[in-house]
Amino acid sequence: MNINIAIADDHPAILSGIAYELSTIRTLNIVGKAKDSTEIIDILNQSNCDVLISDYVMPGGSAGDGIAMFSFLRRHYPNLKIIVFTIIDNPAIVAELLKLGIGSVLNKGEDIGHLISAIHAVYAGATYISPHFNSVAHVLGSTETARPSHSKLTRREAEVIRLYVSGLSVNDIASQLKRTKQTVSSQKSSAMRKLQITRDADLFRFAFETGMTSIG
Repeated sequence: MNINIAIADDHPAILSGIAYELSTIRTLNIVGKAKDSTEIIDILNQSNCDVLISDYVMPGGSAGDGIAMFSFLRRHYPNLKIIVFTIIDNPAIVAELLKLGIGSVLNKGEDIGHLISAIHAVYAGATYISPHFNSVAHVLGSTETARPSHSKLTRREAEVIRLYVSGLSVNDIASQLKRTKQTVSSQKSSAMRKLQITRDADLFRFAFETGMTSIG
């Protein structure tokens, strides 16, 4: 799995910082960086981009910013997954973004781990809301889904799935847990059979929607 990402922020230091942090994750590939909506559109037209991480306020671009820009992107790039990474703390704005179909809204005050988790979640088709905004998501019902149980998994199977959806490869997990690659692959396959899941994308969706990533 290789997720192509574009990053947009009108503050160069933030843009560089996010790019640096994400470049250390093997499953992520940065295809472009933008400072406004004009540059976002250029990247999307020239690259194969799966996920856009964008600030909310970025004045000066041809498609504007804020709700207007995200509405434009949803209309013209319907398959693009979008993460809004912002300092905005307005429940009404967060609610409007979720209604537009934005896959994730994150507060910049959160740990970078939330951004990494959000990328994998929205790529798999799930919704990932910053803990900062969970009350808004709850009111909208965005995170209220029927959640199947993962209790049927063994502790080791659950551990493998948790690490896998965090962005580690089977080889990375084997090295970290000091198991063979074959053992880890077998435990992942066994877990997917028990969960009646056949695709990795559905595995990511299941893990994030059931809160499985928080298992320790």
